[in-house]
Amino acid sequence: MDEWLDGWMDGWMDGWMDGWMDGWMDGWMAGWMDGWLDGWMDDWMDGWMDGWMDGWMDGWMDGWMDGWMDGWMDGWMDGWMDEWMDGWMDGWMDGWMDGWMNEMRESPGSMRP
Repeated sequence: MDEWLDGWMDGWMDGWMDGWMDGWMDGWMAGWMDGWLDGWMDDWMDGWMDGWMDGWMDGWMDGWMDGWMDGWMDGWMDGWMDEWMDGWMDGWMDGWMDGWMNEMRESPGSMRP
């Protein structure tokens, strides 16, 4: 699944992300998500997460999270839920995460649509 996503998510994911981010986050998450994705694909997600985050990010992240997110994203992902993701997101998240991130890595220009 190599897609470009524009929409928001409320739910959870268990896996990891590879990317960078420009912004801030406050909190942690573990719970569930309910939402949808609209991009080159139109899909729907319902899940949970563990932790919470409050803030926004512009870029991509390297790490993984187990929890849920409430917010929206504008960007793309490569990978699949409950496993790993590669891409970036522009938007904000409200929720918490249990996992790790490798933050503020310089984004390859080719990664951004």
